Parts: sequence; C-alpha cells; structure tokens
Amino acid sequence: MLSASELADHLARDAEAVCRHYLSAGRRAGNYWIVGDVANNKGRSLYVHLSGSRAGKWTDAANGQYGDLLDLVRETCGLVDFRDVADEARHFLSLPKPERASSRRGGTPDHPPVDRPAAERARRLFGMTQPLAGTLGDSYLRQRAILRASLHPTLRFHPSCYYRDLVTGRTASYPALVAAVTDPSGTITGVHRTWLDPNGDGKAKVEDPRRALGGLLGNAVRFGFPLHELVPVMVAGEGLESILSLSHVMPTMPMVAALTANHLAAFSPPAACLRLYIAGDADAAGRHGIERLSRRAQAVGILPLVLSPELGDFNEDLRWLGPDQLTANLRAQLVPEDTMVFLPT
Repeated sequence: MLSASELADHLARDAEAVCRHYLSAGRRAGNYWIVGDVANNKGRSLYVHLSGSRAGKWTDAANGQYGDLLDLVRETCGLVDFRDVADEARHFLSLPKPERASSRRGGTPDHPPVDRPAAERARRLFGMTQPLAGTLGDSYLRQRAILRASLHPTLRFHPSCYYRDLVTGRTASYPALVAAVTDPSGTITGVHRTWLDPNGDGKAKVEDPRRALGGLLGNAVRFGFPLHELVPVMVAGEGLESILSLSHVMPTMPMVAALTANHLAAFSPPAACLRLYIAGDADAAGRHGIERLSRRAQAVGILPLVLSPELGDFNEDLRWLGPDQLTANLRAQLVPEDTMVFLPT
C-alpha cells in the first residue's frame, strides 16, 4: 500500500491533470496553475507548481494555506479521514484499492487501525464550512420560504462537500448545507449534510442527498436554544426544514430538529421543560416517533402537545399557505400563555 508521500508523488507527476480535474475554474500561467482558492472559485491567489522540484506544491497567498496535491484533494473534496483522501487519490490515479488488514478490528501489530471517531470527524467537517449568508445554501432555504436561516449559527455552508455513492462507490463533490448536531452543553456530536445542485435547482441529483455523520442519539440540531438557561417550553420535531419553518414564525421559541423519527423518539428534553410541543409529520414513521416521545415526556412529568400541519409538513404550510396562515394554525394549537409569548398579535 502506498504511503501518503508516495501518493503525493504520484499525483505530482501529472500535476496539471490533477489541477484541471479538481481546480477546473483555474488556468495555466507559465509553470503554475492559478485559481482563487481550494473551493475552486475563480481568482489568482492560489498557485500550484506544475513542474520541477516543487511540482505539486501549492500556496494560497490570501490566507497562507499550503500543501501538496494530497492536501489539495482533501481540501477540494471536503474530506476529513485520510482513508477517504487516499481512496479519492487512488481513484483519480486509477490505482487498485488495497486490501487493508488494518481496517479489520484490531489491525496488525505493524499497522494499527486509525479510525477517527465519527464525532471528531463531524467537528472537523463543520470547522471547514463557511457562514451561510449569501451562499447557495441560503438560497436553497429561501426558495423554501425560510428567509432568516443565516441567523442560526448551527447552519453553515460547504462549497464542495465530498459525496460517495454507497452503491457504486463513485465519488463527487457538491455544495452542501451543513447543520451542527449538538448535545445539551452545546458540544458538536455530529453534522447533517444536505447536498445541493450546483446550478441552484434544489437538492443535488444523487440517490440520497441527505446524510448525517456522528452521534445523533439523544442530540439534535438546535435553534434559538439558550445554553445553561432554563427552557420551560420548547418544540421538538423531525425535519430540518419543518423546524426552520416553525422558527420563521416563532423565532424566540427554542426548537430542535432530531432529523429522523427514531431520533425524535429518543430525544431527551431539558430537565426544566414543562411543555414539549412535538411537531408532527403526516406519515407513519412520524406518528410513531411522536407517540414514543410523548410517552417518554409524560414519564418525567413533561406535558407533551402535538403540533399538526395543515398540509404534509410545516414547510409545505409555509410555502403554499404563507406565514400568516401558518401563524393562525399554530395560534389555535398553542397553550394561551405560550401564544402570548411566542405569537403575539
């Protein structure tokens, strides 16, 4: 199996081909490939040596980033694990994928397994993102009538997030909306990615454009959720867009998106919670999650109250019925004292 330096050397032998593939927005200028940055934006700040003793070495003069072509593959594809970086490089070089004794549990004495915990990989990926405002991720949510998503620090954007087809093994990179999954203390335990069509046509045209990474069980994506403060009233739901739609009309209400019906059922409300509004989806899995969470809430003295959309989900209500009708529907379902606080007239 080739080492990291050997893989980098193989890539450097045809550095221009690597640049044309991963930095297609750039161009050759003499002995350099010039482009804007590792996200493949147009510009001139990043330059890659194409030949000579420094072939494959690159530097971004704007931010001080530098590395070899293996680093470039990692950055442009938004990869975290070296294993994935190496696989991508081998795929580009048409090298066979090696048998890894170290990938089996326990590895070998000479090659112990290096398997970074999923939560750490999730935190590293979130650290590679950028603010949501003005990005394709922001535009995607605005198309769904969610206009203030960029105010939520748990939502970020990755311009070129690595995607692997789980059936064919093929890899690609797409822009992605990235949401941080956190525990009650605010520590990131996972991320949720929504890969987007680069031309702005909704989600990316792939088999499964939504995936989570890391520790979701008992945790969630949190919106307007004050840390280290009492939370007597809150909303818990399944889908990201549904909860963002509710937050659009109730911006001061603490909310969480558990992302799946099973994780909604396993969500743990804060100890001070008195009323838990559960945002329902109109399908069998959604109803099952609501029922299980309701029973768990009642067992610890929390009053569960179900919020129901008029259409299939709350994002459909926001998009097709409008914020005023969604607000009126919620006003009829909230406890009067909560209506006064979170839906004032």
